[in-house]
Amino acid sequence: MVAIAIEVWRGDRVESRHRASLAVADRAGRLLLAVGEVDRPVYPRSAIKPLQALPLVESGAADAFGLGDAELALACASHGGEPEHLAVVRAWLDRIGLDASRLACGAHPPLHGPTAERLLAAGGRPTRLHNNCSGKHTGMLTLARHLGAPLEGYARPEHPVQVLIRDVLAALADGRLETPPAIDGCGVPTWAIPLSALATAFARFAAPDDLPPPRAAAARRIARAMLRHPVLVAGTGRLCTALLEQGGGLLAKTGAEGVYVAALPERGLGLALKVEDGAARAAEPALLAALAAMGWLPAAAATALEPFARPILRNHAGEPVGRILPVPGWPVEAAR
Repeated sequence: MVAIAIEVWRGDRVESRHRASLAVADRAGRLLLAVGEVDRPVYPRSAIKPLQALPLVESGAADAFGLGDAELALACASHGGEPEHLAVVRAWLDRIGLDASRLACGAHPPLHGPTAERLLAAGGRPTRLHNNCSGKHTGMLTLARHLGAPLEGYARPEHPVQVLIRDVLAALADGRLETPPAIDGCGVPTWAIPLSALATAFARFAAPDDLPPPRAAAARRIARAMLRHPVLVAGTGRLCTALLEQGGGLLAKTGAEGVYVAALPERGLGLALKVEDGAARAAEPALLAALAAMGWLPAAAATALEPFARPILRNHAGEPVGRILPVPGWPVEAAR
């Protein structure tokens, strides 16, 4: 049974509840903590982006096109569409001789609210650069260029770029990918993976000593890029960025529909979380409650992460009217 992880309080009453499943595994695939349905396949959505970026580096494409840490951080990003995000992606596209029209991700308003408001006030319209996945897609186009593969159709499951990505995911997750894939919001394949296998995959990504040397080197380089450029991985006011800044080396990445992954490189451990109803408002406090319970966060991070750990509910006048709180003892008590 999936345990209740988060309660939404309005005044002195619980108004809503969210259930979540959680898996923690080591790089050998041993499951160290299991809450809920950890063997049920879920779509990891954007949480998988750091693993999708591995072929970009492992193939030699990153070096062939002179990519630095900033571009690799954007390849892993669900960015907010802020000016610095757009500047890196635009320059990267120029470097590979393409423009935003080649991006298959489509356009949506910037995820960063103030940036979206400024764009609207200036009479602008969202472009494909504003899509939170534009860095990932630019990385895929770069890989296609390096492989000499067609640029058209790079997002299709049968394209060489996506085949390489699928093979990397399968290797890291012990082959536990469900077929056929579905299509993610940005148009690329999304493979359903059990939380237990997803946690194992991120443990191996974070502590890659047992991987083949080219893949291990790629994993270290991508992790370094995420930690050096936290703002590019997400943006202003985002939990992924805050964790990369405050987590003492912790790696973390969110995905749509209530998914989160995290990894602790120094201990070779990975975590995968799925909120059953897909609520992002529950995923962040559930993740932080789990990280705190397992001692994965530095003590100094607690204050900085408090707004994400126990969000305040406010009415339209800005007055506090409730809180979103983890259930006491979750996830450790729920695993017993």
